[in-house]
Amino acid sequence: MKMAVKTQGDAAAKWDELRKEASRVENDLYLKLVSFSKLGASYSQHESLSSVQDTETGSGHVFDTMSLEIEQLLAKLGEVNDSMQSHVDSGVEATPTMVHMLQRHHDILRNYSQEFAKTKTNIKQFRDREDLLGSVQRDISAYKASAGGLNRRTDLYLKENEHIRNSDRLADEAISVAMATKENLTSQRGVFGGINTRMSTLTNRFPVINSFVQRIGVKKRKDAMILGGVIAVCIIVLLLFAF
Repeated sequence: MKMAVKTQGDAAAKWDELRKEASRVENDLYLKLVSFSKLGASYSQHESLSSVQDTETGSGHVFDTMSLEIEQLLAKLGEVNDSMQSHVDSGVEATPTMVHMLQRHHDILRNYSQEFAKTKTNIKQFRDREDLLGSVQRDISAYKASAGGLNRRTDLYLKENEHIRNSDRLADEAISVAMATKENLTSQRGVFGGINTRMSTLTNRFPVINSFVQRIGVKKRKDAMILGGVIAVCIIVLLLFAF
């Protein structure tokens, strides 16, 4: 009789210990889940990509740590519930109150597990979506940077092409001036040649005029040399300006 009373007392003490342990783990789980839900809300409230990226650097580690802690608490509560289930199934002092309390602890474990899984899934989906958006944003930024560099190179090429075209235009103008000068000189040479022929005829006919014609010839050569020098200087200046 005493042995049975002692066994019942030990069973009651064991049950009370398991019940207290389950309540303690449930309280810890509740606090962790509240913090975990706040973390999920902080993820969803970030609207800009830069805010999300700042969150990923800090809250990403918190998310992993809290997930691990909650999973460990859920596993521990499951073990305590299994021990309580074994205690009830043993038939020692298995009162309806114990059965009802055990069912309540099972319900709490199931609800906490569902809430944790839901919050974790939401956070993961949000992180995956923002990772995708971040990748797209980085690709766009990289494209803009490369396009900006290409535009700058294109502008440089256009400016260089414009300089080359200006140089070609100045060279063409210098060549046109030189050709016109050449035509004028050729025309003047023909005129001077005709005059020289007439003067030679007159000189042969009138020896008195010979000295006068010679002086005119000297003057003509001087003028031709001066004119040739001026034209050469003009051409050189134009070519230097062009190139």
